[in-house]
Amino acid sequence: MYSHNTTQTTLRNLIIEWMGYFLLRESMLDSLVRARDTFLKSSTGLMMPSHATMLVAPITDEEERKVQHQDYAGAMDDWKEFAETTQTMYGVDMSILQEDFDREQKEYYVLSSRWAELPTSCLLAEPVVVKEYDMHVCTVEDARGVGLAVGEDKGVGAPFDFDVVGRSSSPDAAAASSSDGYAGPISGFAGWFTVDFKGRTDEAGRSVAPEVPNPAYLSTGPEMGCKFFMCISCVVWIVRPSYITHTTFQPHTLIIDTHWGQQVFHLPSAIPLLADETTRLEGTLEMHRTKESARLYNCRFRYVASRRKTGSDKDGDDVLMKGKPEELVYQIP
Repeated sequence: MYSHNTTQTTLRNLIIEWMGYFLLRESMLDSLVRARDTFLKSSTGLMMPSHATMLVAPITDEEERKVQHQDYAGAMDDWKEFAETTQTMYGVDMSILQEDFDREQKEYYVLSSRWAELPTSCLLAEPVVVKEYDMHVCTVEDARGVGLAVGEDKGVGAPFDFDVVGRSSSPDAAAASSSDGYAGPISGFAGWFTVDFKGRTDEAGRSVAPEVPNPAYLSTGPEMGCKFFMCISCVVWIVRPSYITHTTFQPHTLIIDTHWGQQVFHLPSAIPLLADETTRLEGTLEMHRTKESARLYNCRFRYVASRRKTGSDKDGDDVLMKGKPEELVYQIP
């Protein structure tokens, strides 16, 4: 992105497309922060995108979840056949390797996130924000992940609390909409991001930096289907040798193909939804870099599932079932 030997220049604007899968994958945010601190005017310079938000929601996606488990089962069947053949033909016992092989296959097929273009019908609850970034003031520490203690690869996590309502058993259930509940089951979680192209909101810059008269917005969420949506109002930044200015166009919407999609974290076992009952998923998400590669991240979901009658107090004593605490760590390949 830049060289440490480059003569420092003070810029009015920095335009950098740095976003990876689920925003942080590929670890390009570090370079953005260093470039900003080196080249951008501290109180009047503008970053584009200016803000970023990470979101998570529970989903139903059983067909793909089952495919992952079938692939895992197939890999283990192949191993069994290989181990038996090796034992029969050569008298070599491969059983000492089975545990490690099983762990590797499970991590790859079951506990790895998957890229997807989900329809909105897969969403089972409103998404929650797990991390927000102001690109004018975020730090390299912020780039390390989500829900972490300073300098650590773990922390209290970013909280989430989802209520997933099961279908009503009333006679009109056949004609019910999603507002009347979902058939389910809960197959896992999906994560995605949005970014904004707008003026500064930080204390140092909001009163002195130039205004962005027509802010723009980009979402990679399921509401866009297989496209990304960018509400462009529209600011185009024109770079000249001696200055940077901008030109504004009339508002319009741009919908084009994107590579970002959503990252899907399928559960090892689906959680069924029962008629007239609400399933609560309460927990935290942590996201941290892997030890093997600074470009890649792992996501840790900790949660407890419980059920209650729909309409009853979620924090009351009418809990019908409460599961044990679950902890799942996924690779984002």
